[in-house]
Amino acid sequence: MNNADEREYLRLVLRNDLTAFIERAFMTVAPAMRYVPNWHIEAMAWHLEQCASGAIKRLLITLPPRHLKSGCASVAFPAWVLGRDPSKRIVCASYSQDLAAVLARDCRAVMQSNWYRSAFPQTKFSATKNATLDFQTTRNGYRYSTSVGGTLTGRGGSLIIIDDPLKPQDAMSNSKRSSVNEWFDRTLYSRLDDQRDDVIILIMQRLHLDDLAGYVLDKEPWVHLNLPAIAEADEDIPVGRAGIYRRRVGQLLHPARLNTAELARLRDNLGTFNFSAQYQQRPIPEQGEIVKWEWFRTYDHLPASAPGDRTVQSWD
Repeated sequence: MNNADEREYLRLVLRNDLTAFIERAFMTVAPAMRYVPNWHIEAMAWHLEQCASGAIKRLLITLPPRHLKSGCASVAFPAWVLGRDPSKRIVCASYSQDLAAVLARDCRAVMQSNWYRSAFPQTKFSATKNATLDFQTTRNGYRYSTSVGGTLTGRGGSLIIIDDPLKPQDAMSNSKRSSVNEWFDRTLYSRLDDQRDDVIILIMQRLHLDDLAGYVLDKEPWVHLNLPAIAEADEDIPVGRAGIYRRRVGQLLHPARLNTAELARLRDNLGTFNFSAQYQQRPIPEQGEIVKWEWFRTYDHLPASAPGDRTVQSWD
């Protein structure tokens, strides 16, 4: 294979393999960092590819922070979709305008790179609309960015991506959780161009039983790719061309990123409540799963024993 053939082969791979595209995009937006491939990236890419083809209409991906969630779903995926179809209308939302702008800039940087323009020569930026939060192609496709709770008046899309709709600091606020969920119902959901055939992707870390992930799962069927830091059940996970990844109880999600000692330290620092939600994707009730705080009483003096009493000590 000569150099020209190799270049064409690489372009072909980038057009048709989202996992390979994610790696190349990462090298563009984070050149100082080392890309560490892992099966969970392949699993996310495969599910996102199913959304691009229309095989999945509602996709929820839950995984711990710092596992390339936004790089895959909000940066690489929209660029890949617009490369394959420059007329695609994409709406991306995150919890803040600042975060939405960062992800939009990274996506645009990928699309402005020489390798991207070589792989997708038909996708070109419009000269009349090329703002950070709203850039358009010459085929009238676009990636429009907004914050959760922001306005979408007059805007819609055939692909909506929600990336981290709630800040961890706001997770314990009933009003802020309700505000996000109401915005999803009253504003975002109606922005699909075609309610029957268009796609919504929600990707996030779990924060609370009543966060947006819990809310949408109670409303309608979603395909749920759940990726806890430590596997709590045996599971066979589709990873695309590689087939199935057989994950088993106790297996770490990405040991090269977070090993056993680092996860233990995170659990100690965050506490069981936060670690279970953010890293295990299993939020627990505020009052506990089994033992309720209201069952505990305080005494100034040790109560006298009575017939039938039992003394129990529990050590953890």
